[in-house]
Amino acid sequence: MRALILLGLVGFAAQLVDGSLGMAYGVTSTTLLLAVGTNAAAASATVHLAEIGTTLASGISHWRFGNIDWKVVIRIGLPGAVGAFAGATFLSSLSTEVAAPVMSLILLTLGAYILARFTAFGLPRGNLGKPLRRRFLAPLGLLGGFVDATGGGGWGPVGTPAILASGRLAPRKVIGSIDASEFLVAVAASVGFFVGIGSENIDFAWVAVLLLGGVIAAPIAAWLVRHIPPRILGSAVGGVIVLTNVRTLLRSDWIDAPGGVQTVAYLIIAVIWAAAIAYSVRAYRRDKENETVEAIEGARRPSAAEEETASA
Repeated sequence: MRALILLGLVGFAAQLVDGSLGMAYGVTSTTLLLAVGTNAAAASATVHLAEIGTTLASGISHWRFGNIDWKVVIRIGLPGAVGAFAGATFLSSLSTEVAAPVMSLILLTLGAYILARFTAFGLPRGNLGKPLRRRFLAPLGLLGGFVDATGGGGWGPVGTPAILASGRLAPRKVIGSIDASEFLVAVAASVGFFVGIGSENIDFAWVAVLLLGGVIAAPIAAWLVRHIPPRILGSAVGGVIVLTNVRTLLRSDWIDAPGGVQTVAYLIIAVIWAAAIAYSVRAYRRDKENETVEAIEGARRPSAAEEETASA
């Protein structure tokens, strides 16, 4: 019973983070399942079955708060489903030991860019409003779906930073669209796992409690993402990406860093991350104060018609 309650809390916390930042549900939940001895395919299958419900609830919540671009959902979600099905059916025979560090290097670069870009300059507005093209979203979805199914998580870490880095979509809509499209990925991956390993290795009680925790958290996360300023949200997302992928690299066969080195690295990143968020908060408040001052001065400034009347 204690294990089920813990899983429910993990599902709640994972969805709260995922719905607010566009990533981490699969990574968090799969990590716990692997820690208690679940094999990789069964762990990923359990999480993806739960995600069918959590992503549906999250998508509906984001839709109600106006956080979704449906064109992006279709253009990235359908290729993502294809990639997820392929990744799920071949998980038992495919090794991601070499691919994972390479992917982490790419994601780490994107995460560092987002963290620096949003912290220093705020929301990139040069491309804001321009359409995200299918030739960009389709390969991204295919790759993200495959990584998500084979790694038990990865749809958000692949899709969210790439779209954020383009600067063409507001952060809340990036997160809402990624969360909504993940429903298609979860369904396709689940079908693939049923084809590949059947249902005998899946504990459906675990699926249920993960799902329950995630469904409860989904509307809270959708509300949070709408009310967190883009600059602060971008800094938060960038920090998550950097920390997650540094962790993957340090634990990979490429580096295999000792525990003490890992701890020091995490502490350094945490300090930088906290400082970046604090800076973004101060910059946001400063910008809001400047906007208020400009609005007051604009209200006091006489209009052109009033100036003509006064001169006459």
